[in-house]
Amino acid sequence: MPDPPRHGLNARADKARYDTAIDAAIDRLHEEGRYRTFIDIERRKGQFPHAVWRKSDGDESEITVWCGNDYLGMGQHPVVLAAMHEALEATGAGSGGTRNISGTTIWHKRLEAELADLHQKEAALLFTSAYIANDATLSTLPKLLPGLIIYSDALNHASMIEGVRRNGGAKRIFRHNDVAHLRELLEADDPDAPKLIAFESIYSMDGDFGPIAEICDLADEFGALTYIDEVHAVGMYGPRGAGVAERDRLMHRIDIINGTLAKAYGVMGGYIAASAKMCDAIRSYAPGFIFTTSLPPAVAAGAAASVRHLKTDQARRDKQQEHARVLKDRLIALGLPIIDHGSHIVPVIVGDPVHCKAISDMLLEDHGIYCQPINFPTVPRGTERLRFTPSPVHTPQMIDRLVRAMDGLWAHCALNRQDMAG
Repeated sequence: MPDPPRHGLNARADKARYDTAIDAAIDRLHEEGRYRTFIDIERRKGQFPHAVWRKSDGDESEITVWCGNDYLGMGQHPVVLAAMHEALEATGAGSGGTRNISGTTIWHKRLEAELADLHQKEAALLFTSAYIANDATLSTLPKLLPGLIIYSDALNHASMIEGVRRNGGAKRIFRHNDVAHLRELLEADDPDAPKLIAFESIYSMDGDFGPIAEICDLADEFGALTYIDEVHAVGMYGPRGAGVAERDRLMHRIDIINGTLAKAYGVMGGYIAASAKMCDAIRSYAPGFIFTTSLPPAVAAGAAASVRHLKTDQARRDKQQEHARVLKDRLIALGLPIIDHGSHIVPVIVGDPVHCKAISDMLLEDHGIYCQPINFPTVPRGTERLRFTPSPVHTPQMIDRLVRAMDGLWAHCALNRQDMAG
């Protein structure tokens, strides 16, 4: 006979054991100084990067957001908001289903057409996020190309790593941006095996660029497909905002481009752009696409309006780059450890999770400046940092206030470190 079900004291003991394990896991984060806390902020239309911080005691404070991924302030742009209002009034809230079952609307098709045009590809395929787009595509490709070997940069985003990890195919990890190491790996494998090289155009934590041309040369030499993540570059680089590959006139050499609608475009969603055959195959085989409810039509409409607008708004890109250069120059002049690879991202290395959190807290509480600390596992231990993302709508006065605050807090934390060491 089967054992009787566990209940009463035994069930309570099991629950206590599970709770103890969960408590221990959370305690480890606290002990290491990398427990993440969220603050409640309320963005207000037309006032970005200003926002309201709603504190736990009910008080409110005006803050300036310095760590957002709405790089160009498009989440507040009138063109985007008007498109979303129009679609909302026309269709209502949700899409009503997956893309396969009632969830494909004219708004989704228009957005995919805008994205295909942006990247000069035959087609584009829309996902609910760029994370899902990466994961779903990279995990599906070995089903389409039996024996596929994926060569992945060591610092690729977690979504790419996850897609490669669980696709069941062969994988090779090459040292970050190390084209010579990539060549060694390619040379060691069967020349007849299908191959794909996956990498990023801009790596978001250090702000460095991938060697696109060199990787494309290797792909041509070894008969490999190319897969680039342009998440932190779309909208930001190139004459129409298609990314670094467009800026460098290399877009035609990339087989699959991954991008997001949630950063420079200020809305939500992710996509791939590729050949019509490739998009059709991913659409037909990827569970992450097939079984997910599609984006609300209003979101798709807003994203399409943002993509369309940024194809011609070079002034907004130029202003963002100008503000990034000014902020970097001023922080470097203070002697702060800035990583500067020439991109729009401004990382300041603190190198300790406790001090990183302390500086973040003091910026918020004493200066009304919001910049979330970035700790392990997002970055390696010992490289904890503050990652500032200036936008076109941050003013010179906001930059000045941030620089002055960082100057005082850096000196304060340096003295505290000396006291602790003594």
